[in-house]
Amino acid sequence: MDFRDSGAMSEPFTFTGTDDGIRARKGYHHGHLREALVAAAAQLIAEKGPQGFTLVEAARMAGVSPAAPYRHFKDRDALIQEVASRGFAAFGRALGAALASSPDPKAAFERMGEAYLDFAHREPGFYGAMFFAKCRPGEAGAEAARPAAFETLAEALARALPPGKSGLDPRLLALQIWALSHGIAALREVGQLPQGGGVPTPDAILRSGVAALIGASVAAK
Repeated sequence: MDFRDSGAMSEPFTFTGTDDGIRARKGYHHGHLREALVAAAAQLIAEKGPQGFTLVEAARMAGVSPAAPYRHFKDRDALIQEVASRGFAAFGRALGAALASSPDPKAAFERMGEAYLDFAHREPGFYGAMFFAKCRPGEAGAEAARPAAFETLAEALARALPPGKSGLDPRLLALQIWALSHGIAALREVGQLPQGGGVPTPDAILRSGVAALIGASVAAK
């Protein structure tokens, strides 16, 4: 009997990653097929992009038969959707931890920016899936987690704004900051940010950009 046909691996699963609960455990065995496929997809997305791999490749990396993934996922897009959902959940936890790291609203908000760029750099597979996957009917995982992460950002920004500026729209400003953060993260990952020679770090670029956005918004009111 070929145990790979039932989802079991011929060799132990040894994919390693961070310990925040979004990657598969070491020592995969039958019953952890879903976790192994998610981990494999995240690695393939990091290496090739969301459109650069097939479900068969994910199965091969997980060490299972080509038919095994269909026990859990209808197709590759469904697998990417699961990766995105888990990515957003972990991303939200990272932002929440940064927010709770300081009692000072401004300092906490700055740390959220650092956490954003750190997550994008540390988890390129999950981050790549997060902004590629399209939610399909009945698959609301990433669709629910995405606004939750944004709301955390908007609420933190509202607390960090200067007193007496209640007329500002923190949600619009948060969306602009989100776009700026995503742009910096994307440019860094493809090597398009200048380096060396006194060039600011990505974190410094984000801080100055956020300060400029907030400053312009405050001045306009």
